[in-house]
Amino acid sequence: MSGTFSADVSGTNAFSDFAHAWHSRMGETFALAPFRRTTVSGFSARSRGFRVRDIMFNRFETAAALRTAGRRVGADDHVRLWIVHRGTWRLGQPGGAEHAAPAGRLLVQTGQLSYFSAAPRTALQVLVLPAAEVRHPRRRPASGPVGTAEVRLLTAHATMVGRMLDRLGPAGADAARDTLAELARAAVGGGLDDAEPLLAPALAQAARDLADRRLTDPDLSPAALARKLNVSTRTLQRAFAKEGRSLSAYIRVRRLEEARRALVTPHRRATVTEIAARWQFADSGHFARAFRRHYGRTPTDYAAAAARETEPPEPHGA
Repeated sequence: MSGTFSADVSGTNAFSDFAHAWHSRMGETFALAPFRRTTVSGFSARSRGFRVRDIMFNRFETAAALRTAGRRVGADDHVRLWIVHRGTWRLGQPGGAEHAAPAGRLLVQTGQLSYFSAAPRTALQVLVLPAAEVRHPRRRPASGPVGTAEVRLLTAHATMVGRMLDRLGPAGADAARDTLAELARAAVGGGLDDAEPLLAPALAQAARDLADRRLTDPDLSPAALARKLNVSTRTLQRAFAKEGRSLSAYIRVRRLEEARRALVTPHRRATVTEIAARWQFADSGHFARAFRRHYGRTPTDYAAAAARETEPPEPHGA
């Protein structure tokens, strides 16, 4: 299903006219969210958009404030790119967190929302596409500037598709759809250079969780984690600014903790050198120095002391 959508409505029946036109052109895949009664009664908006296969794009301008009714919005298998040009766009996540995108910001979000709202005279563009098309940490909205070359190219292509879609044949529509997906990936990959303060704790926790699963990986680094989480290294390091230590320090300490557990494992068979190699220390000497700085003893002394503490006491009279 493909086709363009256009609406410029105000007055008594504005919302019902808008909803009818939206449903007939966008279908159930991109069903219109239920709105609060105050939004419906005072609805005044201009919208230009299109649907091409399983991707939807819309430029939306609202004269009055609006907010959805509070029930879940959207589909779990969609990712949304909100590109705010004027005003402020807000969305609520399940669990109560709210994320705001003022003018000049891109907000990327996956899965259902609790609600979304807009200040009066807000103008934005939104691209909705299958989540599988864009690598983005699920349930963790991310923000970035709209002025990057990737975002500008995406919006320019979407504008052109909106003008030409009704004249495209099947092959042209497929090409337009695939190019939108490709440009969306580029916008997310190259455009998220900053993070909202409210997102920093979630981003830091995501990095810790991912690092904990990859402690034996020789390629583990802040840059590698940033690529996996689809943010810049600078953004990820900034999320750790209030943690009191860097992400590199977190990785080093966690490797030392796992190495310590390996040293005191009952009946261990691995040597200190093998443990150092497993937890990605350059050599046993480097491991011993790092271990001593952190625990106050060398690995050998620490293991020996732990063994003595676990030895059963000698029987009386022995």
